[in-house]
Amino acid sequence: MTGSHSRGLRADLLLTNARVRTLGGPEHDLVASSVAVLHGRVVALEDVPAHRVLDLDGAVVVPGFHDAHNHMAWYGLSLAEVDLRLPSLDEVYAAVAARAATLGPDAWVVGAGYDENKLSGHPDRDALDRAAGGRRVWLKHTSGHMCVVSSAVLADLGIGDAPVDVPGGLVVTDAAGRPTGLLQEQAQALLSRLVLPYPVATLVDAIERAGRAYLAEGITSVVEAGVGGGWIGKSPVEVAAYQAARDAGRLPVRVELMVAADVLHPLAAHEEDGLAAGIDLGIRTGLGDDRLRIGPVKVFSDGSLIGHTCALTEDFADTPGSRGYLQDDADALRTRILDAHRSGWRVAAHAIGDAAIDLVLDAYDEAQRRWPRPDVRHRIEHFGVARPDQVRRAAALGVVPVPQGRFVGEIGDGMLRALGPARTGWAYRGRSLLDAGIVVPGSSDRPVVDGRPLLGIHDLVNRTTDGGQPLGREEAMTGLEALTAYTLGSAYASHQEHERGQVLPGRLADLAVLSEDPATVEPSRIRDIEVLRTVLGGRLVHG
Repeated sequence: MTGSHSRGLRADLLLTNARVRTLGGPEHDLVASSVAVLHGRVVALEDVPAHRVLDLDGAVVVPGFHDAHNHMAWYGLSLAEVDLRLPSLDEVYAAVAARAATLGPDAWVVGAGYDENKLSGHPDRDALDRAAGGRRVWLKHTSGHMCVVSSAVLADLGIGDAPVDVPGGLVVTDAAGRPTGLLQEQAQALLSRLVLPYPVATLVDAIERAGRAYLAEGITSVVEAGVGGGWIGKSPVEVAAYQAARDAGRLPVRVELMVAADVLHPLAAHEEDGLAAGIDLGIRTGLGDDRLRIGPVKVFSDGSLIGHTCALTEDFADTPGSRGYLQDDADALRTRILDAHRSGWRVAAHAIGDAAIDLVLDAYDEAQRRWPRPDVRHRIEHFGVARPDQVRRAAALGVVPVPQGRFVGEIGDGMLRALGPARTGWAYRGRSLLDAGIVVPGSSDRPVVDGRPLLGIHDLVNRTTDGGQPLGREEAMTGLEALTAYTLGSAYASHQEHERGQVLPGRLADLAVLSEDPATVEPSRIRDIEVLRTVLGGRLVHG
């Protein structure tokens, strides 16, 4: 609303003397100098009378950042756990010992964030036993796709001396056949009876803790990538925790919830309804409002690239003879995707290796041919090692890949070793997706890596590992393209591009105020941009 349309208007809030990156022009780069807000929405891009006026002294206003794939409860829980983002195994054991010294003999030592690529190996059960004085220890890999536990935990599971076969997972053993404490993929579910479910009150605390951190980083919307079941879920009533947080005023950001495929089951609906799989009452994608809604169903097809458990068509470069594996039988995964599509769900399939991506694309193609749905926007979470033909096919099918730019920086050195030079350019693509006509969202997979959006934007543009190595520089985006991914691109992936992701009249007034413009600042300085203020629904919620 501009000019004569805004005469007589009195806004709730006016941000003025700003550089407003609206992302609304023909090239998504229209810049205004003011933005006015009324009843939680943008109403004008000019100075109008307002009840509250903030002079931003030339600061940059952009749409609030939207993380299209993160784990909010997991991240919030991790903030109270031992931080294992350390450079050596000795320091990991020291951190475990320090926490154990503060605990009673029956308490667990829980830590998160270790990366064996940086430690030159996984922690070992015997060393953990010594460090923790025999206590139960549970250390989570940064990818979330594996963990290490101590001997006391293995004993509780009944596998202290001999492994057990786990479909879609692995209890790792040493040369003598003795479990090392490392549990990969679905083998982590063995822990469920010992550690799950978390109480709703604990999850509400974690959700609020995470959300407050997000607001300080300019994040106003997130997609929670898996609730309710599988190794990723924290409780079978996890949605109740988000509802409780909202009811208590403790849900700081807008949240879309992916439902773990494990909780879908046959419904006693009429056969003509075609509801092959769902959750009770026929609830599916789309239920909710602009603050909390049900999103896609989450299907895990494979594992982790740096953990060497994703499904590739060729061997890992640093592990000859190993190509990873699928999380389930291929036909079972295909059926799960088909049933969810037929039942009206959007599907978000985790697929990192190119073999897994093939399976998912085949299933999406078949689903649309058998039960066509307009503009469904099924997703592939990560799209981690994607061949050129897979990029073209995803574009043709209208599939939305959801890569993580920050992976390039924080875990890129491990990806380089796993893939070797021939496949490096296939990893977590950006430029080739845009060139194929795909709308690319921005996301972090937090807490797998540091989830600050400006770090993610930095890595989408610079494509350099934290070790200083280039990783697929030909896949680099411009600053404006990366900013658009973390705002309008993520809104598109959630079918919300008409509500958020741009600073235009009628859109939700979710805004981040930055010290500099990611679209124009020198690329090496993007990571240093400060978030000065955050506005959610027209309310100043940070700064």
